[in-house]
Amino acid sequence: MQSKVPSSFSELEQWLNQRHVTEIECLVPDLTGVARGKILPREKFTEDRGMRLPEAIVAIGVTGEFPAEGPYYDVITPTDRDMHLQPDPSTVRIVPWATDPTAQVIHDCFDRDGVLIPYAPRSVLKRVCQLFDDEGWSPVVAPELEFYLIERSIDPNQPLRPPRGRSGRAETSRQAYSIDAVNEFDPLFEDIYDYCKKMELNVDTLIHEVGAGQMEINFFHDHPLGLADEVFFFKRTIREAALRHEMYATFMAKPMANEPGSSMHVHQSVVSKETGRNIFSNEDGTPSKEFYWYIGGLQRYVPAAMGLFAPYVNSYRRLARATAAPINTQWGVDNRTVGFRAPLATPAARRIENRVIGADANPYVALAATLACGYLGIKNKIEPSAECRGDAYLGDFQLPRSLGEALGLLREQSDLHDVLGKSFITVYTEIKEVEYTEFMKVISPWEREHLLLHV
Repeated sequence: MQSKVPSSFSELEQWLNQRHVTEIECLVPDLTGVARGKILPREKFTEDRGMRLPEAIVAIGVTGEFPAEGPYYDVITPTDRDMHLQPDPSTVRIVPWATDPTAQVIHDCFDRDGVLIPYAPRSVLKRVCQLFDDEGWSPVVAPELEFYLIERSIDPNQPLRPPRGRSGRAETSRQAYSIDAVNEFDPLFEDIYDYCKKMELNVDTLIHEVGAGQMEINFFHDHPLGLADEVFFFKRTIREAALRHEMYATFMAKPMANEPGSSMHVHQSVVSKETGRNIFSNEDGTPSKEFYWYIGGLQRYVPAAMGLFAPYVNSYRRLARATAAPINTQWGVDNRTVGFRAPLATPAARRIENRVIGADANPYVALAATLACGYLGIKNKIEPSAECRGDAYLGDFQLPRSLGEALGLLREQSDLHDVLGKSFITVYTEIKEVEYTEFMKVISPWEREHLLLHV
Protein backbone atom coordinates (compact mmCIF):
# COMPACT_ATOMS: atom_id res chain seq x y z
CA MET A 1 0.00 0.00 0.00
CA GLN A 2 1.26 3.44 -0.90
CA SER A 3 2.40 5.50 2.06
CA LYS A 4 0.82 8.86 2.86
CA VAL A 5 2.09 11.54 0.48
CA PRO A 6 3.51 14.57 2.32
CA SER A 7 1.50 17.71 1.67
CA SER A 8 3.47 20.20 3.77
CA PHE A 9 7.06 20.86 4.72
CA SER A 10 6.47 19.51 8.25
CA GLU A 11 5.08 16.26 6.82
CA LEU A 12 8.04 16.11 4.45
CA GLU A 13 10.41 16.44 7.41
CA GLN A 14 8.61 13.60 9.17
CA TRP A 15 8.84 11.45 6.01
CA LEU A 16 12.60 12.08 5.82
CA ASN A 17 13.06 11.31 9.53
CA GLN A 18 11.24 8.00 9.25
CA ARG A 19 13.63 6.91 6.49
CA HIS A 20 16.77 8.33 8.15
CA VAL A 21 17.56 10.35 5.03
CA THR A 22 20.96 12.06 5.07
CA GLU A 23 21.05 13.62 1.58
CA ILE A 24 18.51 15.25 -0.72
CA GLU A 25 18.65 15.41 -4.51
CA CYS A 26 16.89 18.70 -5.28
CA LEU A 27 15.63 18.29 -8.84
CA VAL A 28 14.24 20.60 -11.51
CA PRO A 29 13.17 19.19 -14.92
CA ASP A 30 14.54 21.31 -17.78
CA LEU A 31 13.11 21.68 -21.30
CA THR A 32 14.57 18.33 -22.39
CA GLY A 33 13.40 16.53 -19.24
CA VAL A 34 16.92 16.34 -17.80
CA ALA A 35 17.17 16.54 -14.00
CA ARG A 36 19.01 19.72 -13.03
CA GLY A 37 19.64 20.88 -9.47
CA LYS A 38 21.82 20.29 -6.43
CA ILE A 39 22.52 17.56 -3.90
CA LEU A 40 22.23 18.94 -0.36
CA PRO A 41 22.97 17.49 3.06
CA ARG A 42 19.79 16.93 5.01
CA GLU A 43 20.60 19.73 7.45
CA LYS A 44 21.15 22.28 4.69
CA PHE A 45 17.91 21.26 2.96
CA THR A 46 15.92 21.66 6.19
CA GLU A 47 17.55 24.97 6.99
CA ASP A 48 17.05 26.61 3.59
CA ARG A 49 13.71 25.05 2.51
CA GLY A 50 14.69 25.73 -1.05
CA MET A 51 17.62 26.80 -3.18
CA ARG A 52 18.58 29.10 -6.03
CA LEU A 53 19.69 28.39 -9.58
CA PRO A 54 20.28 30.65 -12.59
CA GLU A 55 16.98 31.12 -14.41
CA ALA A 56 18.36 29.86 -17.73
CA ILE A 57 19.06 26.40 -16.27
CA VAL A 58 15.52 25.20 -17.06
CA ALA A 59 15.72 26.83 -20.51
CA ILE A 60 18.73 24.97 -21.85
CA GLY A 61 18.92 22.83 -24.98
CA VAL A 62 19.97 19.18 -25.26
CA THR A 63 23.43 20.31 -26.47
CA GLY A 64 23.87 22.59 -23.46
CA GLU A 65 23.91 25.68 -25.67
CA PHE A 66 21.96 28.93 -25.40
CA PRO A 67 20.93 31.39 -28.12
CA ALA A 68 23.54 34.07 -28.72
CA GLU A 69 20.88 36.76 -29.15
CA GLY A 70 17.26 37.31 -30.11
CA PRO A 71 13.79 37.01 -28.51
CA TYR A 72 15.09 34.47 -25.97
CA TYR A 73 16.56 37.40 -24.05
CA ASP A 74 13.28 39.26 -24.06
CA VAL A 75 12.15 36.58 -21.60
CA ILE A 76 15.36 35.63 -19.81
CA THR A 77 17.50 38.50 -18.62
CA PRO A 78 21.11 38.65 -19.90
CA THR A 79 22.22 39.26 -16.29
CA ASP A 80 21.53 35.58 -15.52
CA ARG A 81 19.61 36.27 -12.33
CA ASP A 82 18.50 33.59 -9.88
CA MET A 83 15.32 31.57 -9.68
CA HIS A 84 14.01 30.69 -6.24
CA LEU A 85 13.23 26.98 -6.02
CA GLN A 86 10.73 25.50 -3.59
CA PRO A 87 10.27 21.75 -3.00
CA ASP A 88 6.93 20.12 -3.72
CA PRO A 89 6.56 17.79 -0.71
CA SER A 90 4.22 15.46 -2.61
CA THR A 91 7.01 14.53 -5.05
CA VAL A 92 9.47 13.12 -2.51
CA ARG A 93 10.83 9.67 -3.36
CA ILE A 94 13.63 7.55 -2.00
CA VAL A 95 16.63 7.02 -4.30
CA PRO A 96 16.74 3.22 -4.23
CA TRP A 97 20.16 2.85 -5.86
CA ALA A 98 21.98 5.27 -3.51
CA THR A 99 24.48 3.87 -1.00
CA ASP A 100 23.45 6.23 1.80
CA PRO A 101 19.77 6.99 2.61
CA THR A 102 18.97 9.59 -0.05
CA ALA A 103 15.73 11.24 -1.14
CA GLN A 104 14.84 13.06 -4.35
CA VAL A 105 12.39 15.96 -4.44
CA ILE A 106 11.13 17.90 -7.45
CA HIS A 107 11.14 21.68 -7.04
CA ASP A 108 9.03 24.41 -8.62
CA CYS A 109 10.70 27.54 -9.97
CA PHE A 110 9.70 31.05 -8.86
CA ASP A 111 10.99 34.53 -9.56
CA ARG A 112 12.02 36.95 -6.82
CA ASP A 113 8.39 38.08 -6.45
CA GLY A 114 7.12 34.56 -5.82
CA VAL A 115 5.59 34.09 -9.29
CA LEU A 116 6.04 30.77 -11.09
CA ILE A 117 8.68 30.90 -13.84
CA PRO A 118 6.37 30.56 -16.87
CA TYR A 119 8.77 28.71 -19.17
CA ALA A 120 9.70 25.98 -16.66
CA PRO A 121 8.08 22.73 -17.94
CA ARG A 122 6.30 21.96 -14.67
CA SER A 123 4.90 25.50 -14.60
CA VAL A 124 3.47 25.08 -18.12
CA LEU A 125 1.62 21.89 -17.16
CA LYS A 126 0.31 23.56 -13.99
CA ARG A 127 -0.96 26.45 -16.11
CA VAL A 128 -2.92 24.13 -18.41
CA CYS A 129 -4.33 22.08 -15.53
CA GLN A 130 -5.54 25.33 -13.94
CA LEU A 131 -7.51 26.15 -17.10
CA PHE A 132 -9.34 22.84 -16.76
CA ASP A 133 -9.87 23.49 -13.06
CA ASP A 134 -11.39 26.90 -13.83
CA GLU A 135 -13.99 25.11 -15.96
CA GLY A 136 -14.81 22.66 -13.17
CA TRP A 137 -12.99 19.83 -14.95
CA SER A 138 -10.28 17.43 -13.90
CA PRO A 139 -8.12 16.00 -16.71
CA VAL A 140 -7.10 12.34 -16.45
CA VAL A 141 -4.20 10.80 -18.37
CA ALA A 142 -2.42 7.46 -18.68
CA PRO A 143 0.91 7.38 -20.57
CA GLU A 144 2.31 4.33 -22.33
CA LEU A 145 6.05 4.79 -22.67
CA GLU A 146 8.23 2.83 -25.11
CA PHE A 147 12.01 2.53 -24.87
CA TYR A 148 14.90 0.44 -26.16
CA LEU A 149 17.51 -1.55 -24.32
CA ILE A 150 20.80 -0.98 -26.14
CA GLU A 151 24.22 -2.59 -26.01
CA ARG A 152 26.71 -0.26 -24.35
CA SER A 153 28.77 1.74 -26.82
CA ILE A 154 30.94 4.79 -26.26
CA ASP A 155 31.43 5.56 -29.96
CA PRO A 156 28.60 7.77 -31.30
CA ASN A 157 29.72 7.04 -34.87
CA GLN A 158 28.77 3.38 -34.60
CA PRO A 159 25.17 2.16 -35.14
CA LEU A 160 23.37 1.01 -32.00
CA ARG A 161 22.64 -2.67 -31.40
CA PRO A 162 20.33 -4.65 -29.11
CA PRO A 163 21.99 -6.04 -25.96
CA ARG A 164 22.62 -9.70 -25.23
CA GLY A 165 20.16 -11.31 -22.86
CA ARG A 166 20.52 -14.30 -20.50
CA SER A 167 20.99 -16.62 -23.47
CA GLY A 168 24.05 -14.70 -24.54
CA ARG A 169 22.43 -13.75 -27.85
CA ALA A 170 20.96 -10.47 -29.04
CA GLU A 171 17.50 -10.25 -30.63
CA THR A 172 17.45 -10.27 -34.41
CA SER A 173 13.73 -10.69 -35.15
CA ARG A 174 10.39 -9.17 -34.22
CA GLN A 175 9.30 -10.26 -30.72
CA ALA A 176 6.09 -8.29 -30.11
CA TYR A 177 4.42 -9.28 -26.81
CA SER A 178 6.88 -12.16 -26.34
CA ILE A 179 7.10 -13.28 -22.71
CA ASP A 180 10.31 -15.20 -23.33
CA ALA A 181 11.95 -12.13 -24.90
CA VAL A 182 11.15 -10.12 -21.75
CA ASN A 183 12.49 -12.95 -19.60
CA GLU A 184 15.82 -12.62 -21.39
CA PHE A 185 16.31 -9.52 -19.24
CA ASP A 186 14.78 -10.82 -16.00
CA PRO A 187 17.60 -9.60 -13.73
CA LEU A 188 17.24 -6.07 -15.09
CA PHE A 189 13.46 -5.97 -14.82
CA GLU A 190 13.54 -7.39 -11.31
CA ASP A 191 15.68 -4.42 -10.33
CA ILE A 192 13.40 -2.01 -12.19
CA TYR A 193 10.28 -3.28 -10.45
CA ASP A 194 12.10 -3.25 -7.11
CA TYR A 195 13.18 0.36 -7.68
CA CYS A 196 9.68 1.38 -8.78
CA LYS A 197 8.15 -0.28 -5.72
CA LYS A 198 10.53 1.54 -3.38
CA MET A 199 9.77 4.81 -5.17
CA GLU A 200 6.03 4.06 -5.18
CA LEU A 201 5.72 4.76 -8.89
CA ASN A 202 2.32 4.18 -10.45
CA VAL A 203 3.50 1.65 -13.07
CA ASP A 204 1.19 -1.02 -14.43
CA THR A 205 2.13 -3.37 -17.27
CA LEU A 206 5.47 -4.22 -18.88
CA ILE A 207 5.42 -5.65 -22.39
CA HIS A 208 7.85 -6.37 -25.20
CA GLU A 209 7.17 -4.12 -28.17
CA VAL A 210 7.82 -4.80 -31.85
CA GLY A 211 11.46 -3.72 -32.12
CA ALA A 212 14.50 -5.76 -31.11
CA GLY A 213 15.09 -4.89 -27.47
CA GLN A 214 12.09 -2.52 -27.44
CA MET A 215 9.92 -2.49 -24.30
CA GLU A 216 6.87 -0.58 -23.11
CA ILE A 217 5.76 0.37 -19.63
CA ASN A 218 2.19 1.49 -18.91
CA PHE A 219 1.14 3.83 -16.11
CA PHE A 220 -2.17 3.77 -14.25
CA HIS A 221 -4.42 6.74 -15.05
CA ASP A 222 -4.17 9.74 -12.76
CA HIS A 223 -3.86 13.54 -12.65
CA PRO A 224 -1.43 14.88 -15.31
CA LEU A 225 1.02 16.63 -12.96
CA GLY A 226 1.59 13.57 -10.79
CA LEU A 227 2.00 11.32 -13.81
CA ALA A 228 4.45 13.70 -15.50
CA ASP A 229 6.49 13.55 -12.29
CA GLU A 230 6.35 9.75 -12.39
CA VAL A 231 7.47 9.55 -16.03
CA PHE A 232 10.32 11.93 -15.15
CA PHE A 233 11.34 9.69 -12.24
CA PHE A 234 10.89 6.51 -14.29
CA LYS A 235 13.26 7.67 -17.03
CA ARG A 236 15.96 8.33 -14.42
CA THR A 237 15.27 4.98 -12.79
CA ILE A 238 15.44 2.80 -15.87
CA ARG A 239 18.59 4.46 -17.17
CA GLU A 240 20.27 3.84 -13.82
CA ALA A 241 19.08 0.22 -13.65
CA ALA A 242 20.23 -0.48 -17.21
CA LEU A 243 23.71 0.90 -16.51
CA ARG A 244 24.01 -1.44 -13.56
CA HIS A 245 23.39 -4.31 -15.95
CA GLU A 246 25.97 -3.15 -18.49
CA MET A 247 23.50 -1.77 -21.04
CA TYR A 248 21.79 1.47 -21.95
CA ALA A 249 18.12 2.36 -21.88
CA THR A 250 17.20 5.00 -24.46
CA PHE A 251 14.08 7.03 -25.12
CA MET A 252 15.29 8.28 -28.50
CA ALA A 253 12.39 8.33 -30.93
CA LYS A 254 14.33 6.37 -33.58
CA PRO A 255 17.57 4.87 -32.22
CA MET A 256 18.06 2.17 -34.90
CA ALA A 257 17.49 2.56 -38.62
CA ASN A 258 15.77 -0.77 -39.25
CA GLU A 259 13.67 -0.89 -36.08
CA PRO A 260 10.38 0.89 -35.24
CA GLY A 261 10.46 4.16 -33.33
CA SER A 262 9.45 4.66 -29.71
CA SER A 263 6.37 6.63 -28.71
CA MET A 264 4.63 7.91 -25.62
CA HIS A 265 0.96 7.23 -26.27
CA VAL A 266 -1.21 9.24 -23.89
CA HIS A 267 -4.77 8.22 -23.02
CA GLN A 268 -6.81 11.21 -21.89
CA SER A 269 -10.26 12.01 -20.62
CA VAL A 270 -11.94 14.75 -18.59
CA VAL A 271 -14.03 14.35 -15.42
CA SER A 272 -16.56 16.84 -14.10
CA LYS A 273 -15.52 17.89 -10.59
CA GLU A 274 -19.15 18.55 -9.71
CA THR A 275 -20.65 15.22 -10.80
CA GLY A 276 -17.59 12.97 -10.96
CA ARG A 277 -18.76 11.88 -14.42
CA ASN A 278 -16.58 11.50 -17.50
CA ILE A 279 -17.72 14.40 -19.70
CA PHE A 280 -16.87 12.37 -22.82
CA SER A 281 -20.05 10.32 -22.24
CA ASN A 282 -23.69 11.35 -22.03
CA GLU A 283 -25.89 9.96 -19.27
CA ASP A 284 -27.23 7.34 -21.69
CA GLY A 285 -23.68 6.15 -22.40
CA THR A 286 -23.33 7.64 -25.89
CA PRO A 287 -20.35 9.83 -26.84
CA SER A 288 -20.89 13.44 -25.84
CA LYS A 289 -20.35 16.56 -27.90
CA GLU A 290 -17.33 17.32 -25.68
CA PHE A 291 -15.81 14.00 -26.77
CA TYR A 292 -16.05 14.98 -30.43
CA TRP A 293 -14.93 18.57 -29.78
CA TYR A 294 -11.87 17.27 -27.92
CA ILE A 295 -10.97 15.16 -30.96
CA GLY A 296 -11.59 18.19 -33.17
CA GLY A 297 -9.14 20.18 -31.05
CA LEU A 298 -6.48 17.52 -31.41
CA GLN A 299 -6.99 17.45 -35.16
CA ARG A 300 -6.85 21.23 -35.46
CA TYR A 301 -3.89 21.99 -33.20
CA VAL A 302 -1.62 18.93 -33.05
CA PRO A 303 0.18 19.74 -36.34
CA ALA A 304 1.23 23.07 -34.81
CA ALA A 305 2.16 21.34 -31.54
CA MET A 306 4.41 18.73 -33.18
CA GLY A 307 7.52 20.66 -32.19
CA LEU A 308 6.48 19.88 -28.59
CA PHE A 309 5.57 16.23 -29.25
CA ALA A 310 8.54 15.53 -31.56
CA PRO A 311 11.21 17.87 -30.18
CA TYR A 312 14.37 16.74 -32.02
CA VAL A 313 15.60 16.17 -35.55
CA ASN A 314 15.63 12.44 -34.82
CA SER A 315 11.96 12.55 -33.80
CA TYR A 316 10.79 12.89 -37.41
CA ARG A 317 12.52 9.69 -38.48
CA ARG A 318 9.88 7.85 -36.44
CA LEU A 319 6.96 9.58 -38.17
CA ALA A 320 7.18 7.80 -41.50
CA ARG A 321 4.84 5.59 -43.48
CA ALA A 322 4.82 1.88 -42.50
CA THR A 323 6.74 2.45 -39.25
CA ALA A 324 3.83 1.81 -36.85
CA ALA A 325 3.69 5.56 -36.15
CA PRO A 326 0.89 7.88 -37.30
CA ILE A 327 1.43 10.24 -40.23
CA ASN A 328 -1.85 12.16 -40.10
CA THR A 329 -4.57 13.51 -37.82
CA GLN A 330 -7.27 10.96 -38.55
CA TRP A 331 -9.27 9.47 -35.69
CA GLY A 332 -11.05 6.17 -35.26
CA VAL A 333 -12.48 3.69 -32.79
CA ASP A 334 -10.11 0.81 -31.95
CA ASN A 335 -7.91 1.76 -34.91
CA ARG A 336 -4.15 1.80 -34.29
CA THR A 337 -3.29 3.32 -37.66
CA VAL A 338 -4.76 6.74 -36.78
CA GLY A 339 -3.20 9.60 -34.86
CA PHE A 340 -6.07 9.74 -32.36
CA ARG A 341 -7.56 6.41 -31.31
CA ALA A 342 -10.70 5.89 -29.25
CA PRO A 343 -10.18 2.53 -27.48
CA LEU A 344 -13.14 0.26 -26.85
CA ALA A 345 -14.28 1.17 -23.35
CA THR A 346 -17.24 1.57 -21.05
CA PRO A 347 -18.90 5.03 -21.03
CA ALA A 348 -17.19 5.84 -17.72
CA ALA A 349 -13.78 5.01 -19.23
CA ARG A 350 -14.31 6.63 -22.66
CA ARG A 351 -11.06 8.30 -23.67
CA ILE A 352 -8.85 9.43 -26.54
CA GLU A 353 -5.35 8.10 -27.13
CA ASN A 354 -2.91 10.56 -28.69
CA ARG A 355 -0.49 8.33 -30.63
CA VAL A 356 1.72 10.97 -32.26
CA ILE A 357 3.84 11.83 -29.18
CA GLY A 358 7.40 10.50 -29.16
CA ALA A 359 9.14 8.83 -26.23
CA ASP A 360 11.74 11.61 -26.45
CA ALA A 361 9.21 14.32 -25.55
CA ASN A 362 9.43 16.08 -22.21
CA PRO A 363 6.51 14.54 -20.25
CA TYR A 364 5.46 17.86 -18.72
CA VAL A 365 5.47 19.64 -22.06
CA ALA A 366 3.81 16.76 -23.93
CA LEU A 367 0.96 16.41 -21.44
CA ALA A 368 0.45 20.17 -21.31
CA ALA A 369 0.34 20.39 -25.11
CA THR A 370 -2.06 17.49 -25.74
CA LEU A 371 -4.41 18.75 -23.03
CA ALA A 372 -4.17 22.25 -24.48
CA CYS A 373 -5.24 20.98 -27.91
CA GLY A 374 -8.25 19.15 -26.45
CA TYR A 375 -9.16 22.10 -24.23
CA LEU A 376 -9.19 24.44 -27.20
CA GLY A 377 -11.34 21.96 -29.10
CA ILE A 378 -14.00 21.99 -26.38
CA LYS A 379 -13.86 25.74 -25.81
CA ASN A 380 -14.05 26.50 -29.55
CA LYS A 381 -16.53 23.66 -30.25
CA ILE A 382 -14.40 22.26 -33.07
CA GLU A 383 -16.09 19.42 -34.94
CA PRO A 384 -13.82 16.52 -35.96
CA SER A 385 -13.59 14.96 -39.39
CA ALA A 386 -15.49 11.77 -40.15
CA GLU A 387 -14.17 8.68 -38.40
CA CYS A 388 -11.47 6.77 -40.28
CA ARG A 389 -12.54 3.13 -40.53
CA GLY A 390 -9.70 1.91 -42.74
CA ASP A 391 -5.91 2.01 -42.84
CA ALA A 392 -4.85 5.58 -42.10
CA TYR A 393 -1.29 4.82 -43.18
CA LEU A 394 -2.57 4.89 -46.75
CA GLY A 395 -3.67 8.52 -46.39
CA ASP A 396 -1.76 11.72 -46.98
CA PHE A 397 0.76 13.17 -44.55
CA GLN A 398 -0.91 15.77 -42.32
CA LEU A 399 1.93 16.30 -39.85
CA PRO A 400 5.12 18.33 -40.34
CA ARG A 401 7.99 16.32 -41.80
CA SER A 402 10.87 18.08 -40.03
CA LEU A 403 11.70 20.03 -36.89
CA GLY A 404 12.15 23.22 -38.89
CA GLU A 405 8.66 22.95 -40.37
CA ALA A 406 7.18 22.10 -36.97
CA LEU A 407 8.74 25.13 -35.29
CA GLY A 408 7.33 27.38 -38.01
CA LEU A 409 3.82 26.06 -37.39
CA LEU A 410 4.20 26.42 -33.63
CA ARG A 411 5.29 30.04 -33.93
CA GLU A 412 2.21 30.86 -36.03
CA GLN A 413 -0.45 29.20 -33.84
CA SER A 414 -1.50 31.99 -31.46
CA ASP A 415 -4.21 29.90 -29.78
CA LEU A 416 -1.55 27.57 -28.38
CA HIS A 417 0.52 30.58 -27.29
CA ASP A 418 -2.43 31.83 -25.24
CA VAL A 419 -2.91 28.48 -23.48
CA LEU A 420 0.71 27.43 -22.98
CA GLY A 421 2.11 30.92 -22.47
CA LYS A 422 3.84 33.22 -24.95
CA SER A 423 7.07 33.32 -22.95
CA PHE A 424 7.27 29.53 -22.94
CA ILE A 425 6.74 29.35 -26.71
CA THR A 426 9.43 32.00 -27.24
CA VAL A 427 12.02 30.26 -25.08
CA TYR A 428 11.19 26.80 -26.40
CA THR A 429 11.32 27.66 -30.09
CA GLU A 430 14.52 29.69 -29.71
CA ILE A 431 16.24 26.78 -27.94
CA LYS A 432 15.07 24.34 -30.63
CA GLU A 433 16.43 26.62 -33.35
CA VAL A 434 19.84 26.46 -31.67
CA GLU A 435 19.67 22.64 -31.63
CA TYR A 436 18.58 22.52 -35.26
CA THR A 437 21.41 24.83 -36.30
CA GLU A 438 23.92 22.62 -34.48
CA PHE A 439 22.57 19.52 -36.22
CA MET A 440 22.84 21.13 -39.64
CA LYS A 441 26.61 21.50 -39.13
CA VAL A 442 26.95 17.69 -39.16
CA ILE A 443 27.55 15.89 -42.47
CA SER A 444 25.97 12.42 -42.39
CA PRO A 445 27.33 9.15 -43.86
CA TRP A 446 24.37 9.14 -46.32
CA GLU A 447 25.52 12.46 -47.76
CA ARG A 448 29.10 11.27 -48.17
CA GLU A 449 27.98 7.99 -49.71
CA HIS A 450 25.49 9.31 -52.24
CA LEU A 451 26.61 12.87 -52.96
CA LEU A 452 30.37 12.81 -52.81
CA LEU A 453 30.98 11.54 -56.36
CA HIS A 454 27.50 11.71 -57.88
CA VAL A 455 26.51 15.37 -57.91
